Amino acid sequence: MSSERGHSHHPHGPDGHEHDLRGLSRRRLTTALVLIAGYMGVEVAGGILSGSLALIADAGHMLTDAASIGLALAAMHFADRPASARRTFGYRRLEILAALVNVLTLWLIAGWVIVEAWRRFLAPPDVQGQLVLTVGAAGLAVNVLAAWILHRSAGHSVNVEGAFRHVMADLLGSVGVVVSGVLVWAFGWTLADPVLSVFIGLLILAGTWRLLGKVVHVLLEGAPAHVDVQRLCREMEGVGGVAQIHDMHVWTIAQGYDALAAHVLIDPDYPDRDLEPVLRRLRAVGSRDFGIHHITIQVERSLDDCTEHHHADGLRARGRPSEA
Repeated sequence: MSSERGHSHHPHGPDGHEHDLRGLSRRRLTTALVLIAGYMGVEVAGGILSGSLALIADAGHMLTDAASIGLALAAMHFADRPASARRTFGYRRLEILAALVNVLTLWLIAGWVIVEAWRRFLAPPDVQGQLVLTVGAAGLAVNVLAAWILHRSAGHSVNVEGAFRHVMADLLGSVGVVVSGVLVWAFGWTLADPVLSVFIGLLILAGTWRLLGKVVHVLLEGAPAHVDVQRLCREMEGVGGVAQIHDMHVWTIAQGYDALAAHVLIDPDYPDRDLEPVLRRLRAVGSRDFGIHHITIQVERSLDDCTEHHHADGLRARGRPSEA
């Protein structure tokens, strides 16, 4: 009996194409930050002068947009730091944590807006509709441009997606501000301001639910959406010399960087001198066919060699029987 470990990194991992995507995402985040932070002060002043909750809520949302983008940039900076003996995967998970913080701050903002809107239902204030409309329309244009910039990178990083969700919620908020300004200015309906504010708050909550699910899935080390674990196991068991794959784990370290660990039971009669080609083929299945970057394989000659007891259902006893 023998026990060996095979370990590899995908040759096209975070260096190369993934590194280029991260650089592009960083530049787009910086551009969006300049746009949003530059207009935020205008909305704050406009909200105070007009007495509009919707405009103040949108200004506050712009502040959190700027903070979320700054947090995303900081997370990307620290994520590029090399691994160490204390943090063997480096700071890659900071991007996931930044996305989680973005979701939670959005929920806090939505709660504050809804509570403040209720107060205004009870005592509607005077609102200057024309000023609200003017400032809100300009804010809408800024948010549309920022959202367009971030949208092209949101699919490559949950960190950027978190910032993009912030901006999209703010864009919808700007639409609400414009509608509120029109209704107050044209019809004198001051209740439109808190009504649209509640609508903005609910849109924020709905828009972050999907992102929260993705973040929690990564933190729980669930299998990546693009990896069919059952098919991966079958293809690895199809490699010559492999009797069975068990104790397989596939998870995401950070967006675009997935890991695999598996125990490989080798046919009892398979010669030791031919094990290295088997390991190379197993790594190729994981990296080439499934895009997994970090692959660790433990070779076993008998199930008695395995000291692990957390086998995933459906990933055992499907290979050829072993004469342990």
